[in-house]
Amino acid sequence: MAAPSEENIRFFGGPLDGRVLELGDTEPVRGTVMRHVHLHDGPKIETHYSLDYTTESGWEYRLCGVADQDGVVET
Repeated sequence: MAAPSEENIRFFGGPLDGRVLELGDTEPVRGTVMRHVHLHDGPKIETHYSLDYTTESGWEYRLCGVADQDGVVET
């Protein structure tokens, strides 16, 4: 595993697993929830990722729920 970075955020779980997002000039806020909607080849899949920071792994978005067909988030 790569060393923690203050310059990017790693994704864990769901369709974005393994991706890395560069922060640029943005200031990350612990606890922020990001919504991702997947529309390719089939039904819409909505996933939610929660932002956190640890000294061991740096900034990371972890899968925190998937919305069902009615938009209700299952955790």
